[in-house]
Amino acid sequence: MQQIDWMVLIGTLTFIVLYGTYKSRGSKSVSDYLKSGNDAKWWTIGLSVMATQASAITFLSTPGQAFHDGMGFVQFYFGLPIAMIIICMVFIPLYHKLKVYTAYEYLESRFDLKTRTLTAILFLIQRGLAAGITIFAPAIILSAVLGWNLLYLNVIIGVLVIIYTVSGGTKAVSVTQKQQMGVIFLGMLFAFLLILNYLPLDISFSKALQIAGSNGKMEILDFSFDFENRYTFWSGIIGGSFLALSYFGTDQSQVQRYLSGRSVRESQLGLVMNGLLKVPMQFFILLVGVMVFVFYQFNSSPLHFNPAAVKDVMASEYASKYVALEADKKALEQDIRTKQLQFARTEDASEANRIQQEITQLNKTESRLRETGRTLIKKANPEAETNDKDYVFIHFILNNLPRGIIGLLLAVILSAAMSSTASELNALGSTTAIDLYKRNTPGRTEKHYVRASKWFTLLWGVIAIGVASVANLFDNLIQLVNIIGSIFYGNVLGIFLLAFFIKYVRSQATFVAALITQVLIVIVWYIDLMPYLWLNVVGCALVMGLALLIQTFSSNKS
Repeated sequence: MQQIDWMVLIGTLTFIVLYGTYKSRGSKSVSDYLKSGNDAKWWTIGLSVMATQASAITFLSTPGQAFHDGMGFVQFYFGLPIAMIIICMVFIPLYHKLKVYTAYEYLESRFDLKTRTLTAILFLIQRGLAAGITIFAPAIILSAVLGWNLLYLNVIIGVLVIIYTVSGGTKAVSVTQKQQMGVIFLGMLFAFLLILNYLPLDISFSKALQIAGSNGKMEILDFSFDFENRYTFWSGIIGGSFLALSYFGTDQSQVQRYLSGRSVRESQLGLVMNGLLKVPMQFFILLVGVMVFVFYQFNSSPLHFNPAAVKDVMASEYASKYVALEADKKALEQDIRTKQLQFARTEDASEANRIQQEITQLNKTESRLRETGRTLIKKANPEAETNDKDYVFIHFILNNLPRGIIGLLLAVILSAAMSSTASELNALGSTTAIDLYKRNTPGRTEKHYVRASKWFTLLWGVIAIGVASVANLFDNLIQLVNIIGSIFYGNVLGIFLLAFFIKYVRSQATFVAALITQVLIVIVWYIDLMPYLWLNVVGCALVMGLALLIQTFSSNKS
């Protein structure tokens, strides 16, 4: 990184922290601190909701996911617009009518204190873990690629977020997220345009899409009922709907964003904005990853994108074998480049088809070389992380973008980490303060509860930094966050659906069913019985079915 990159990076992050602290100073009441005084407009809500979900993991992992597996991951988001409609019609009017600070307050009036407390604790567990991962994700990758100290990075990201989140509460989160989303959109647009500019002159955007399609990267829809495939149209529409419904409807980190709206209509418009823009945004981010793949069809790429893993193998007895693989890959890259240029220039359909088949075989050979490289890395260090999806985009940024733009893209990654983490800490602090502390220590002053909320937010910030400091890289970070959510979200959603629609079921049946369901879902996940998206459906159906059975049995017995 050059001096200009450091200036852009530090300047952007400093501005966001100072701006958020300045704009949100002076919260005097719990309503001001936790609900931003209910003055948020719909576009602020919409951007805040999007920024909360779009963590650094989105901008690091998603392009790498597309580089390796293509556009199919976008199906994960297909259920989101359906969920937005249901939340706008059912959840938002009810929350605003009851004037709640957290989603879980409603559960006490419908059921009882222990059900409210259980649901709040389930949220605190899964969101506390997720907050640590949203800090850890960019830290581990930037540490490996740039050589920065991992622990220091975890602490720096966490402390920056804590400063303005503790100081200004929900308003600080909302106002900074508008700036962060501006940085994010600008940075990703620059990256996309530069990739296209770096392609050979006779490779137009349509030709680039053809190249990507010929290698299976543009296969967006999968209508199969293959239960072994994580991402299909059906898992996205059904499992994705349940996940989005639970996340946006019952997760306090999202609920708190639209509870700050000045009216029901403003909150609804904010969520509609998210429903309309989220899928195109994810499609665009995946497309950036696909274009990175096309770029590397004409340019050299490393055998393995994680430099820390490469360092391990190069310091081992397998170094010579790894170097030989790199030489084989370099020769293969020249063949791929030559064939891709022939494919782009030919106008004969049969000739294009023949060349396309040859390119497919060459890319399969390259994939085998990468797999052999991963095997050598694992032999050299059994503890090494051989999955390098999360390192693809950051490698491209650091090695191919012009000076200044590198700083901007790093600011994108860290801004996304800060925006998502800020929402999570804000929600964790408010849930702890309102659902656990205030409920059990009533009668204190507004100033006391505001101060308590700040202390709880600080505590969760420290916990998140702690989780980040002991976390380990998973198969793919964006999947890890969604897996953690899927373990808990279905159960929580089922509790809310029982509360909303099935008045027959009472508190004791719901509480027992929720405990049983959570244990069973953890077991199902642990033995890997099904793709994680379906855990949302199963968890929701299980808690509702068990609650109905327990209530019916109890009623008949009495």
